[in-house]
Amino acid sequence: MKSFSLHLCFLTILISSLNLNASTVDDWGATGHRVVGEIAQKYLKGKAKREVNRLLKQHSLAFASTYGDEIKSDKAYDKYYTWHFVNMPFNETYETSEKHPDGDLVTGIETCKAVLLDKNASDEDKIFHLKMLIHLMGDLHQPMHVGLAEDKGGNDLKVQWFYKDSNLHRVWDSDMIEDYKMGYDELANNADALSKDEIKAIQEGSVTDWVNETHNITKKVYASVEPNENLRYRYSYDHFKTVRSQLQIAGIRLAKVLNDIF
Repeated sequence: MKSFSLHLCFLTILISSLNLNASTVDDWGATGHRVVGEIAQKYLKGKAKREVNRLLKQHSLAFASTYGDEIKSDKAYDKYYTWHFVNMPFNETYETSEKHPDGDLVTGIETCKAVLLDKNASDEDKIFHLKMLIHLMGDLHQPMHVGLAEDKGGNDLKVQWFYKDSNLHRVWDSDMIEDYKMGYDELANNADALSKDEIKAIQEGSVTDWVNETHNITKKVYASVEPNENLRYRYSYDHFKTVRSQLQIAGIRLAKVLNDIF
């Protein structure tokens, strides 16, 4: 009887641990990042495709896209934590906002680009920074990664998602995406049809321009909820098209950055 109780206790702890881990998603989530990678793959030009394939050892951009989150469990990579976000007040642009002393999304992406352009950089360094670049280009287009410092980009803005505890950051990271019940390849293959002119317009601008563009969406996201509001079908109906659009834009711009580098 005592043995059974111990086993039951262990099982309860294990299940609680799994539930805790499942609730700590803090960016697009695996599905969203893989959508970005899968879309970008389709826009890679020949030379870039060959070099990316070489560095990633034939793994796809979608496969590599989650690396930036996977390494968060290793304290050796703690110095890259601030690369995943930019905190900006509503009335600021990236240029005028106070910068994090440890770096941010913009400096992280620019560092990755610099390493990949450096002819003297080792393949080991290039592989790491390529994987980080793939991930960070996804983060750049998640509106809550360009959020307010005081609520940790919406992580402390508590809401419910279909009567379950959540927060505004998680709703945009994964709740809407996962509830749509499509795999990353299905979402990528069903991205909106765009003309050559539309694609060219998306590719224009700098990383700073793209952060400011995302920040304008961020303001609308904050205005879309009240604290502790129970978000359901209507919220997804109103906003999932923005999620899909941001994933598509991120993929197109990721390919543009990689094509320019290689």
